[in-house]
Amino acid sequence: MQSPLQLLLDLFDEPKAKSAPPPEVRQVLTEEDLRPVRGEPFDSVLAPQAFRHPDANREALLGKVLVAYEFRRARRKNIGFVVGPEGLVVTAPRWVPLGEVDQAVRAKSRWIVSKLEAARERKARLEAARIEWQDGATFPYLGEPAIVVLDPRYSDVGGVLHTDTSTLPGVARQTLHVGLPHTATGAQIRDAVQAWLMRQARTLFTQRLDHYAPQLGVRWRKLTLTSAGTLWGTAHSDGAIRLNWRLVHFRLPVIDYVVAHELSHLRVMDHSPRFWETVRTVVPNYPELRAHLKDEALPGW
Repeated sequence: MQSPLQLLLDLFDEPKAKSAPPPEVRQVLTEEDLRPVRGEPFDSVLAPQAFRHPDANREALLGKVLVAYEFRRARRKNIGFVVGPEGLVVTAPRWVPLGEVDQAVRAKSRWIVSKLEAARERKARLEAARIEWQDGATFPYLGEPAIVVLDPRYSDVGGVLHTDTSTLPGVARQTLHVGLPHTATGAQIRDAVQAWLMRQARTLFTQRLDHYAPQLGVRWRKLTLTSAGTLWGTAHSDGAIRLNWRLVHFRLPVIDYVVAHELSHLRVMDHSPRFWETVRTVVPNYPELRAHLKDEALPGW
């Protein structure tokens, strides 16, 4: 059971001044996993490729895929696997022989390779979406693209969002007029946009907390914005809520899920079935929104 003082929302990442690393994917080996797998030969469905952890000290050929992974000994009861942004980490109890570890890795071949491929694809999407901070740069705001316009007229307020629907009926074009001169550096533009987004985040999050708290029968006491790399939010039993400001990149229903998630922890301080039923009372489609939050690759800063 998790600490009654704090409940962490297991999700990424993400972001702050740098792009957030993808969330780690964890799996624990069971006896069922060690049973032989029948069906199509594993090596017949994979193209030759390789995955290498920077701290790799063991490797395994899984079908046609070479996986070099970091192996650690630890005080635990079983063999565990973690697929993170750098690759595969395998942890085993000190008493487990290496031969059994090798067998476990082979038994989890499909799971390991699929997660490594997903992590690689996600990293590629992040790099492709990395923002070049300049006049005309695009970033997501509430699920829609917003274009940066350097406009010194707004230097006294920092930035103003303009919405234009005249070009394409039914399609809103968002432009953020940032109060900077056209000679501004990339770092200055990035910092100005971040400051504007954080102001919007505080206002919006406060509104959504006030909206859902009465429905859940709870009271929140304090909101803190964070830039945690792999956490979207936390809740404390004293009513303090911490939310990652970069949630404003997502559309409102996703933000509402995170808000409802953290407020629900003020009633149920764990991730038991009772907790998820509490979330469902205010966000019925939370599984879909939770999956979106996990899978969406936000642009690097």
